[in-house]
Amino acid sequence: QVHLVESGGGLVQPGGTLTLSCTASGNVDEIGIMAWYRQSPGNQRDLVARIFARGGIDYVDSVKGRFTISRDEGKNTIYLHMGSLKPEDTAMYYCHAAPYSGAPYWGQGTQVTVSS
Repeated sequence: QVHLVESGGGLVQPGGTLTLSCTASGNVDEIGIMAWYRQSPGNQRDLVARIFARGGIDYVDSVKGRFTISRDEGKNTIYLHMGSLKPEDTAMYYCHAAPYSGAPYWGQGTQVTVSS
């Protein structure tokens, strides 16, 4: 079992920056991939960025060059540093952990609102 807790959401102006954190606890050694997803009202939950336990990072095209995903293994925490934020980045952001086998885990979500 893995428990995920996100933090760092909030209100930010267009062009601003925000950093999200997600800390995992429990059987963290079983996690193969950790990722950030986002979902806005009326839309599906989409992948934003993911980082692989054995190396490698992916980003969705819309955030490339603006967002950076990173990991602090000692703290079992991943981060999503978001820059040059746009109103269309407004969404609930969810932390996701995929184990090497079995069902994935989700955090409770943290709201990001980009507005002037």
